[in-house]
Amino acid sequence: MLAARLVEQVVAVARAEDPSVEVVRTGAAGLEGGDFAQMTSGSLFAARSAVVIEDLAEASDSLAQALLAAAADPAPDIALVLVHRGGNKGKGVVDKLKKAKAAHFPVTALKPRELVGFVEHEARTRGARLDPQVAQQLVDSVGTDLRSLVGAVDQLAQDSEDGLIREDLVRRFFQGRAEVKGFTIADAALAGQTTRALEELRWALASGTAPVLITSAMASGVRGLGRLSGVRGRGNDNEVAADIGVPPWKLRTMRQQLQRWDDLRLARAVRLVARADADVKGAADDAAYALDTMVLQVSRLAGR
Repeated sequence: MLAARLVEQVVAVARAEDPSVEVVRTGAAGLEGGDFAQMTSGSLFAARSAVVIEDLAEASDSLAQALLAAAADPAPDIALVLVHRGGNKGKGVVDKLKKAKAAHFPVTALKPRELVGFVEHEARTRGARLDPQVAQQLVDSVGTDLRSLVGAVDQLAQDSEDGLIREDLVRRFFQGRAEVKGFTIADAALAGQTTRALEELRWALASGTAPVLITSAMASGVRGLGRLSGVRGRGNDNEVAADIGVPPWKLRTMRQQLQRWDDLRLARAVRLVARADADVKGAADDAAYALDTMVLQVSRLAGR
């Protein structure tokens, strides 16, 4: 998604310079050097052109040579955009293009702890705003797919009356998503809120949430507390959050939870979650019973 957005930005620049620019999009597979020459030879209808070639790793030798020649002697009336999806295949062509001083825009996958900042930035570009807690709630609800997150932010920004995206608005649109239910159950159990955790569990199962998502969320919560216990008292919030892989604002909730836990209880919780995970994946006949047992026993450990 980030790479596609960069491509569209380059095409937009070309169109801003000349609205009549001809945009040609194609994949590198099956394209030869002669085809590329024909594509860039000009048009009867446009003085300028923007040529976007996807999957550069699939470029033939003749196409690679033609692209390198174009990079070494760029034509002033052609915007050439080449997309390489990473990996070793075709990397030699990329390296030669960089040596030819072609503009290079590397795109890396966002880490989980960067998604909250991404959501906040997307909101700002739409004239909206939201707190980090609400941004995390949205990530938990929608998942990590960037296109889905962008679509969710766009929808929320349009439906926010004053530009502030609040928790209740996110809940109204996305509370039914499976991911957020799993983390809601885990947070309640780890905080010792037995009744709430069981109520949320039964609601999740009744609405079709997959049991493995619930054990996965619980495992993530227990692992996070274990990591936080290991770095307790060391470094500032940003450093601690980076070490355990969560946004800094979530440390407050986790520290409150950790007050109920010591290393022995965490070790017991790990075993409980591992047993439940195996049960819901086929080791037991009744996944719902396995989840009930896990949630009840973990929340009781936290409540002591």
